[in-house]
Amino acid sequence: MLTKQALTEETVGDHTVTGGIAAGDPVCGDAVSDSPAFDGKRKLRVLVCVSGGGTNLQAIIDAKKAGRLENAEIIRVISNKKGAYALERAEKAGIEGICVSPKDFPDREAFHRALLAAVEEAKPDLIVLAGFLVVLPAEMISRYRNRIINIHPSLIPSFCGTGFYGLKVHEAALARGVKVTGATVHFVDEGTDTGPIIRQKPVIVQEGDTPEILQRRVMEEAEWILLPEAIELIAAGQVDIVDNRVLIR
Repeated sequence: MLTKQALTEETVGDHTVTGGIAAGDPVCGDAVSDSPAFDGKRKLRVLVCVSGGGTNLQAIIDAKKAGRLENAEIIRVISNKKGAYALERAEKAGIEGICVSPKDFPDREAFHRALLAAVEEAKPDLIVLAGFLVVLPAEMISRYRNRIINIHPSLIPSFCGTGFYGLKVHEAALARGVKVTGATVHFVDEGTDTGPIIRQKPVIVQEGDTPEILQRRVMEEAEWILLPEAIELIAAGQVDIVDNRVLIR
């Protein structure tokens, strides 16, 4: 995940810049619940935001084709980069894909307004950040609180936060000599990788791994599995957030 200060216009692996799905504040005993408002009674409308190749997008598309996303449908893909291969993936899958590029606007504020308008036009229940290298505007996070999820290529709270994105995460894991790494799907809030954790999956670090090799293994063994799983859990109405912790029913 990138912070505003670290943001660049290059695609770094297939990971996301984030800045969260909305509900009221029902009370669960003495604990405050701020759970996703979706009740699982219809198909979850999913909007996916991407910047590059879209491998995590493809994992979602493949899961849908394989019947592992019975309660969700991808209704739009948004990219901030013209020519992003993710848009071609969307087209091949029969999904609407559009580009909202900051290069087409005079300033960041105008770009943020256009991005939010493109999101709202699609009327999503859930926004999935799948390699979206954009710092989300505060209004978008607030408006879609607990309705935005992100995937990070480590076991949060390890190797996350400011400066940890793309290959940098795997470089740091190898430099520290950890024996196990992995990936985390979490809700998005105003912090950097600080939102409630939905799912995590460990991946073994092997002797001789390079950052590139480890990155690929984490994608294949964790990210591409976790992201569709998390979407389906939310779509089935099985996710609650209580005191900033996710509870799976």
